[in-house]
Amino acid sequence: MTEALDAASLAACALATVPAGLRWLRVAQREHYLAGRTSRFALRWWGASGLATAMGAVGGAGALAALLVPAAAFATAAVAIAGPPGLGVRGRTSPLRFTRRLGSLGIGVAVLCGGSAGVAAAAGGLAGAVAGTALALAALPALVDLALLALGPVEERLARRHVAAAARRLEQVAPAVVAVTGSYGKTSTKFYAAHLLSGRRSVVASPKSFNNRAGLTRTVNELLVPGTEVLVAEMGAYGPGEIAAMCRWLPPRIAVITAIGPVHLERFKSLERTLEAKSEITDRAELSVLNVDDTRLAALAARLAGAGRAVTRCSGRDSGADVAVIADGEAVTLFRAGREQGTAKLGRGAPPVPSNLACAAAVALALGCPPEEVLERMATLPTPPSRLEATRSANGTVVLDDTFNSNPAGARLALQLLAAAAPGGRRVVVTPGMVELGHLQAEENAAFARAAAATATDLVIVGRTNRAALRRGVAEARAGGAEVALHEAATRDRAVEWVRGAVGPGDAVLYENDLPDHYP
Repeated sequence: MTEALDAASLAACALATVPAGLRWLRVAQREHYLAGRTSRFALRWWGASGLATAMGAVGGAGALAALLVPAAAFATAAVAIAGPPGLGVRGRTSPLRFTRRLGSLGIGVAVLCGGSAGVAAAAGGLAGAVAGTALALAALPALVDLALLALGPVEERLARRHVAAAARRLEQVAPAVVAVTGSYGKTSTKFYAAHLLSGRRSVVASPKSFNNRAGLTRTVNELLVPGTEVLVAEMGAYGPGEIAAMCRWLPPRIAVITAIGPVHLERFKSLERTLEAKSEITDRAELSVLNVDDTRLAALAARLAGAGRAVTRCSGRDSGADVAVIADGEAVTLFRAGREQGTAKLGRGAPPVPSNLACAAAVALALGCPPEEVLERMATLPTPPSRLEATRSANGTVVLDDTFNSNPAGARLALQLLAAAAPGGRRVVVTPGMVELGHLQAEENAAFARAAAATATDLVIVGRTNRAALRRGVAEARAGGAEVALHEAATRDRAVEWVRGAVGPGDAVLYENDLPDHYP
């Protein structure tokens, strides 16, 4: 009877490994297969609520108790199947994608789990196998990270093949490479530069946010065709050395840095280290295009110029900069070396950040587009998807979609547009807050909530990730006299459902950021 119970416990743990493993593999995939991230998210999820913490404690205790009483592993299996609450296997907004790399990682995790059970079985027979499997099940996030470390060299060798193919394609096609980076604004600037150039040149821009090595090799290998004259490549990084490595095989003629801010500060640790990492993009460039409205980039421009490097200083405020775009309502005026070049009336939609547009204009001018053509193209400037994209719903509500990669500076601009969109109506902000801001995350989210409370009539907090900080900001704003109504929703879908029943003609809603659902 005891042996049959032990066998059933082993089977339960083995079966539970499948949904639990897929759940944590999804987190690893969404975190770009960075070792250590899965364990960090596991801690967030098991600490997200009292229920989650209690379930995690039961699961861990069951695995430890299985060392003495194998049947205790049933508790670990049950918790692994059911939790943590809210983290699904398949995912809604960040679905699991079955790729070659995910399969390799899954095999690696299975080998580690099987090895744990095998070693334990060799030491303690069937009872040992139960305990080993239960412990591996409880430690699955750590095993995913361990497998990522073990497979790192293999993945690096595979990536080098794609890089070599991309380097050959670049040599054959020989486009002028424009590389764009920055803490924020890089995707919008990339789209703006490609649009301004496409009236005269054949342009390929890296799609969406393909801004790491894998995305850029795909861009080159799949989209770069003979006759392409300009490649506009967005480059992101999580630490020093990454952009330098990309520039070795994708050397830019023109390097653009849009801004330095606390985005990804969780990984960079300091703004000085962020600047160091981003400035690597200038090392091989013939020309560096920098937004000098940012004081750190103004200092970088001075250092580069002092070293004899070509620099174009761009601004959205100072018309005396090398290239400036000054906004006035729905119109923008282009300046070059302090001289006015003309004015363009922008199309409908949310206005661009002037400094981003100035950087894009500088790229177009540097590649031979005349100022009058740049202005003509500005008049048809598209709004990048989910970056303060303004639409009107069927019931007459103005909807501001700023759900992609929110940052403190962009969030402040979004609130200004919300205020203008419905000055006499209901103004709703829906947000899960901002992430990856390191030690500034709580304060930045509280500050955003205070600002939102001064502008909006309603604030809807989505999820748990930044709930405490956002609540604190609202409380501080209310103490100062703000009368904002506070609502909370477990998911964005539920928040949208509430908004649809609450707003109508004359109202406006701002969706500020949208965390993928591997966040609690």
